[in-house]
Amino acid sequence: MPTETKIHADIEALREHVPETQDLYREVCTILFFRYGITPTANKLYQYVRKGSMSAPAEALAKFWEDLREKSRVRIEHPDLPDTLKSAAGELVAALWSQAQSAAQDSLEHLRSEVHSAVLKAQTAKDLADSERAASLLERDQALHTSKTATDRVLQLERDLASESAGKMALVSQLETVVRQQTAHEAALVEARRDFATELEKHRQALKYSEERFEASETRALLEIDRERTESAKLQKELAQGRQHQQHAEERHRKEFAQLQGELGGALQKAGMLEGMLQELRTRCLQQSDELQFLRTRVVEAEARKGLAEQDLTACRELVVRLEEKLQQNPKANAPDNEATIPRKRTRKTNT
Repeated sequence: MPTETKIHADIEALREHVPETQDLYREVCTILFFRYGITPTANKLYQYVRKGSMSAPAEALAKFWEDLREKSRVRIEHPDLPDTLKSAAGELVAALWSQAQSAAQDSLEHLRSEVHSAVLKAQTAKDLADSERAASLLERDQALHTSKTATDRVLQLERDLASESAGKMALVSQLETVVRQQTAHEAALVEARRDFATELEKHRQALKYSEERFEASETRALLEIDRERTESAKLQKELAQGRQHQQHAEERHRKEFAQLQGELGGALQKAGMLEGMLQELRTRCLQQSDELQFLRTRVVEAEARKGLAEQDLTACRELVVRLEEKLQQNPKANAPDNEATIPRKRTRKTNT
């Protein structure tokens, strides 16, 4: 506590026990001179007490010095000694008293300097302890903040992991659905290929039969034309009838040929439609294969993200455990400094 504060506290305590102004001023002079080593003056007395007029501290100060000189005066009272010896003895004792008082004053000043040095050392130690305590509190706050951040990160990672797990389950379910659809499409494709092969074989047989019929009809027509040409010389007389007969035969053969061409065109058109259906089924099968590969890739990526999230979660949990151990190893960081004595300097061990 500073000296001024102590002086004011002592004066306030005197006010309750010394109601008279002159007595209060004399007691304040005694406290200043003998307790704190301060030479009292009228201005200092009035600044500390602030009671009565300006002449009151001057009168009290004069009375204090008079009483002090009276008490410090040495008298030799002996009836057999002459006055000159009494005076010389008094002066000798006074000189001895002055020297003793000077020595005591020097010792007091040395003691005061030692006490002041000890107080400075204690104040320095107290300031160092306060700085260590502030550093410990700051480190505690930083550790709490880091722990809270790590806890929030752990919660976020757990939420992300749950989301990734749900997404993975959805992707697995979607993959199973796509696999089932692909299996069904492959079965349908096999069935369509079988039906297409059957229909194609039927049309090929029909086309072959039609071609055979067309070739037979053409051969027959050529034979008849050759026969007609061979007999044309013989049938010059019957030219009109032969020509009419030939025209009817050619017309019939043209009709049969046109009918066979129509059947052949229809078979080719149906074969083209079946080829288009087969191509469409192949395209759909390729698209489903690409979609299946894409879903498998997403499942692999989800597994990788899950692994990374689990690693982050493990690291954050280890960080939280280390921070909690660090807080448990510094339990006195939160304790208030309420001790009256100056704490000794302690060596702190920092956990890394």
